[in-house]
Amino acid sequence: MEEPVPTATSFVTEGFLVKQLLNPSLPIPQRFRALFSLRNLRGRGPREALISATRDSSNLLAHEAAFALGQMQDREAISALKYILENTELYHPIVRHEAAEALGAIGQADCATVLSKTLKEDPAQEVKETCSLALRRIEQAQSANGIGSRFLTIDPAMPANITSVAELRKMLLDENLAMYDRYAALFALRNDGGMEAIRAIISALQCQSALLKHEVAYVLGQLQNKETTTALMETLKDVNEHPMVRHEAAEALGAIADNESLALLRHLQDDLEPIVAQSCEVALSMLEFEQNGRSFEYLYLETPKVF
Repeated sequence: MEEPVPTATSFVTEGFLVKQLLNPSLPIPQRFRALFSLRNLRGRGPREALISATRDSSNLLAHEAAFALGQMQDREAISALKYILENTELYHPIVRHEAAEALGAIGQADCATVLSKTLKEDPAQEVKETCSLALRRIEQAQSANGIGSRFLTIDPAMPANITSVAELRKMLLDENLAMYDRYAALFALRNDGGMEAIRAIISALQCQSALLKHEVAYVLGQLQNKETTTALMETLKDVNEHPMVRHEAAEALGAIADNESLALLRHLQDDLEPIVAQSCEVALSMLEFEQNGRSFEYLYLETPKVF
């Protein structure tokens, strides 16, 4: 991949953002501002900074950095993402999961070997399921012109080409169906966006798979419908729920931002699970910027291009 030629302005901007991202003494929301800004840039500087952030002591920040590398679809990040996926002792499952999803988002066929190996050997079920998703996503990428969405994300699955909400609901809730097909149903329901579709999505918060439930919470955050508040609050409060699910529920509640959900986010900033506590902190910070008419990101450019 040919590197862009940076200007004097971009050097200053990148240098500032990199220092903000990689400074462990700064508050997590401040570092997230830099991370979200860097994912809108291209080139070696932003890429290497995000790769460094995947090794951070904050698993929340580390997993978000891996996610950003996938959304950027930077092929030069593949080696680093493979390394994360293969090293179960060094990286938290939530970071490995995001590395697998990022490899799927980049969509290169030569990633299939490491994904197949991890699918068989990784001790974490959520990582195995993500590898299965990523392998199907790569297959789709070879025959489709990108897998983007109107929600400005690179989704881990193509929406199912089905319009019946009842049929999509049945697919989403079918515990015996392949995870990719259930994700496909989820994204089709999200794109429908009607209340019947939203109720179908909410019902999936009772499914067995933590991976699926975390994506369900993420999608509910994208939809920003206040009718989902109660279900998301119950998910966030459940200390027996997987941290990756509670984390996404926290961020979704921040996006919805009614008084009841905000009170819960403030309360759970001291949650015993760091991923959850930091998610609440970031969600509240993002909302504060939004309410003050300011962008949470230091720098906002176009959303990543879909290749």
